[in-house]
Amino acid sequence: MASPSHRRPRRTRRTAVVCAVAAATAGLLVSLAVAFRPAGGPDTVRAAATPATGTRQSVPSAATEPTPPTASPAPATTPATGAPAPAATTASARPSPAGAPTPAARPAAAAAPLAGRIEPGAVRDGVATHYDADGDGACLYGPSRDLMVAAMNTADYETSKACGAYVLVRAGNASVTVRITDECPLPCAPGQLDLGKQAFAELADLSAGRIAVTWRLVSPGTSGTISLRYKTGSSSHWCGIQAIGHRNPLARLEVGTGGGWRRLTRTEYNYFLSPDGTGCGGPVRLTDIYGEQLTVDGVPVRPDVVQPARVQFARH
Repeated sequence: MASPSHRRPRRTRRTAVVCAVAAATAGLLVSLAVAFRPAGGPDTVRAAATPATGTRQSVPSAATEPTPPTASPAPATTPATGAPAPAATTASARPSPAGAPTPAARPAAAAAPLAGRIEPGAVRDGVATHYDADGDGACLYGPSRDLMVAAMNTADYETSKACGAYVLVRAGNASVTVRITDECPLPCAPGQLDLGKQAFAELADLSAGRIAVTWRLVSPGTSGTISLRYKTGSSSHWCGIQAIGHRNPLARLEVGTGGGWRRLTRTEYNYFLSPDGTGCGGPVRLTDIYGEQLTVDGVPVRPDVVQPARVQFARH
C-alpha cells in the first residue's frame, strides 16, 4: 500500500538525539503517527483539491471565455442595402504573398454554383432533329445571320435559363457548336435538340431527320460584348430587360434601387421584369452561372433598342 511506504522514510531519518529524548517527545510521535495514518490521506487530498475545484469554476466564466468570431460587429449588414457585407471582398483586399494564387478564384469559376439543368462539364445524351431557323424564337433575340442555332427541349430550356447558352453537339466524328435561341416543346424529350438546318447539316444529311448525339455546355471565345434591351412598352413605371450576347448562361439580372440591388423575375420569353418600375433606367447587374458579376451603369429606358453594355463574362 502507498501509505506504509510513505511512513518508512520518515522513521529511518530520525536521529539518535530523538531516541534519547523519546519520552519527552512521545506526544510529538503520536501526533506524527496520527498525521501519517491512512485516515489522514483523504483530508490531504481534499485540501489539495479545494483550489483545483475553485480553478475549474473560474475557467468557464464569461470574463475568461474567448469571444466567438461571429460575435464581432465587423461583418454587420451594409446600412445602405441591408445585405450582409461580403467577407470575401474584405479578405481579397489584404495583400497576398508574392506569387500566391488568388484564393478560391479557380474553384469558384469551375463550380458553376448557379447552373441549372445544363451543368458545365456534364455530357448529355440525346437526339437531334432539324427545323427552318432564322435565329429568332422563344428567347426573343430576333432574326440573326448566324444560323448555327438550336431550340432546347422544354425540360432543359428551364424557363429560358438556357437562352444564349452555347453547346457543342457531336454525332460520331462530326461536331458543331450552336447557340440556344428557341424552345422545342413536346414531343421534344429531355436531352433533345432541334437544330437549325445549317447546323444539322454539319453532322449528317438532312434526309436522316433524326440522329443520336451527345452535347455539352461550352464557353466560347468571342470578341463580342453584351448588349441590353428594354422590352416594347417599357417605361419608368414598368419594364422588361433582356441581355443579349453573353458568353455564359445568365443566372440573374438585378437592378439598382439606390439602397441596394433588386433581383428581377425571369420570364419564359427571356426578359426580366420589374412590374412596379423599380430600377428601370438605372444600373443593371448581370450574374452568370459561374457567379461572375458585371455591372452596367445608367442604361436608359429605350424600348426595343439594343444598347451595347461593353462588358463580357470570362471564358471557362
